[in-house]
Amino acid sequence: MWDKLIFELSRQGQRGVRFPQPAGPPVEELLPTEHLRSGPARLPEVSESDLARHFEALGHKSFGVDSGFYPLGSCTMKHNPKVCDRVAALAGIARLHPLQPAETVQGALRLMATLETALCQISGMAACSLQPPAGAAGEYTSLRMIRAYHDARGDTARRRVLVPDTAHGTNPASAARTGMTATTVVSNEQGEVDLDDLKSKLGPDVAALMLTNPNTLGLFERHVVQVVREAHAAGALVYCDGANMNAILARARPGDMGFDALHFNLHKTFATPHGGGGPGSGPITVSRRLVPFLPVPRIVEEAGRLRLSDDFPQSIGKVHAFWGHFAVAARAYTYIRMQGAQGLRRISGTAVLNANYLLHLLRDLFQLPYDRPCMHEFVLSAQDLRGRRGVHAIDIGKRLTDFGFHAPTINFPLIVKEALMIEPTETESRSTLERFAEALRQVREEAEAQPDLVKTAPHRAPVKRLDEVKAAREPDLRSKE
Repeated sequence: MWDKLIFELSRQGQRGVRFPQPAGPPVEELLPTEHLRSGPARLPEVSESDLARHFEALGHKSFGVDSGFYPLGSCTMKHNPKVCDRVAALAGIARLHPLQPAETVQGALRLMATLETALCQISGMAACSLQPPAGAAGEYTSLRMIRAYHDARGDTARRRVLVPDTAHGTNPASAARTGMTATTVVSNEQGEVDLDDLKSKLGPDVAALMLTNPNTLGLFERHVVQVVREAHAAGALVYCDGANMNAILARARPGDMGFDALHFNLHKTFATPHGGGGPGSGPITVSRRLVPFLPVPRIVEEAGRLRLSDDFPQSIGKVHAFWGHFAVAARAYTYIRMQGAQGLRRISGTAVLNANYLLHLLRDLFQLPYDRPCMHEFVLSAQDLRGRRGVHAIDIGKRLTDFGFHAPTINFPLIVKEALMIEPTETESRSTLERFAEALRQVREEAEAQPDLVKTAPHRAPVKRLDEVKAAREPDLRSKE
């Protein structure tokens, strides 16, 4: 019964805790009459134990990285060490107020400054800001700084951004948000930036090239240094989308490749709980030419004491309330210090090993658009099943939930039709990868022999197949009560 809607559990007269009335005048005397209810709120009447069981039952229906394998390509859904959560919950961190005077939060400022230094060392960059609250915000902040850099030089005609066709959808959106336009650069037959197409689209109006490396096909851009050199020769700066940093930790640094700006996803790469809408964190690191334009306030040190300063006249200003998502930063700091350089190197190596092993297990089941060793993820195509059996990639993803696995990323990147984008991360065991491969093998066999079974999946999930078009156009976001 606990999986019913909360209003279905409601029985007149039931209640949980009865809170004592606060001291002082009644609320009716404190609020204007027009703001008072004319009648009691229509709330469900349930006991405290029923309420607890209701939410516990809902929790068991949710799928997360702690309940099963979550091979969501490009999202790095890996195990989150609980010690990071424990650190973030310490009273000296969890109970801080963002408006406390600097002298009362020296430990927090030191943590932030140390994390900034670590991110600069990992990325090979000169300076860092923890302020952007998510990866897309890191993109936006980087492009704002790049635009400010060009404007400060009087180069105000640069309002175009080059974006590869494998890029995350937020890349062109970030360009638009900063008042610039996006131009697509196509990929070549090896799944990398097409140098000839890039050269043809560079010009005096190009402000930046946005590049993900490894890219969203899970492939390393082998000519990245030449790509960056071509962009710089045309007067453009180069931004690195750091969504895939998990593949190159302690092995390659974007700053050494020539990039001018990079955003990290702390919630992907450094094991902060990820999903459900947050919390996220998208710090940026930049080369020396962009340091003057970093968001304020920035952490500065004077005579061994730390403070936050706005005294940077070329700064683009604030991009987020207060100082960023501090609890996420505390988790990432813990993770980096816990791993050390050798641990981070082991993470990237194992992530790449796991991906290549899983690709080896699956390469005979689906089409492989780019047949070369992958990095941390890879992309398969189910287009042959669509043509012969009418089974789409999304059907395969939904059927996988019946086997206890979350679906991989579906239909992305867009240049691969019926794409299945799979990222196993470094935290999954060999036996888990083999069980996942066996489940996909069974789904493939079902798609050939019983396509309707796959096209009507899932069959064991709490919620069956939805009308996704209707759900997007007519979202039902609240109870009818």
